[in-house]
Amino acid sequence: MIKDGELMTINYYVEYEIVHNQIGLLGEIASLMGYLKINIETINGFHHNRSGILISANDEESVQVLASILQTMETIKLIKIRKTELIDRLAVRHGRFILQDEQKLGVYRFTRDEIGILVDFLAEVFKEPGKQKKLIGVRGLPRVGKTESVVAACVSANKQWVFVSSTLFKQTMRDTLFGNEYGKENIFIIDGIVSTIHASGKHLQLVHEIIGRESILVVEHPDIFCQNTKYKINDFDYMIELRNSLDEDITHHGSGLQFGEDNFGTFDLE
Repeated sequence: MIKDGELMTINYYVEYEIVHNQIGLLGEIASLMGYLKINIETINGFHHNRSGILISANDEESVQVLASILQTMETIKLIKIRKTELIDRLAVRHGRFILQDEQKLGVYRFTRDEIGILVDFLAEVFKEPGKQKKLIGVRGLPRVGKTESVVAACVSANKQWVFVSSTLFKQTMRDTLFGNEYGKENIFIIDGIVSTIHASGKHLQLVHEIIGRESILVVEHPDIFCQNTKYKINDFDYMIELRNSLDEDITHHGSGLQFGEDNFGTFDLE
């Protein structure tokens, strides 16, 4: 591919499952890519005999030829080949799949033992070039590690974080921000329950102001937040789900969260 007189590189992700693990299989695949002038950037193995490869090529035609040949090989089963996405780079980097809800665009699922991958994922999202305005939701039961993961990702991405509302150390509900707290590079964090249950008008005004800015806002408990504001789940660019285990239901019923008039001060969310 040529753009403005320069040869442009296209990055792709290839995932395949080994059906017959014969000697020299990887070398055979590497030789094929070399013949097609496709570069192997990174390769890693996953569970269940699957492998992921990040490749780069100078034209799409060579990648299409590669896909056609891989589909005819009896020793492997081609799972996917596509232009590289963020979750592909992280999957190869960590050697683990990142679960993505195929029915709901932008929903990514992690378990507590994958917090390191989640932190890496969020840090990459925070550093993404281009669109600076992002609304990110984080679902999860109390004490699963939501706030800690977001803060760790800010540190990894070298970003300053600002708690607009939180229960990490004590209940926090800000009405104003000061000085450099308004910086476009800052990551704003709110607790969707604290910011909507008994929130003051000034606090909600600040939340609306931040959402309207060219900035990144992370909302914990986004479903409760949307139930009590004008915002919809579809307004979120990313939705992160963090569980203790894959079969855990994220629900506010029976979790110790109290929403009654007399119970607002009893939260222990993190």
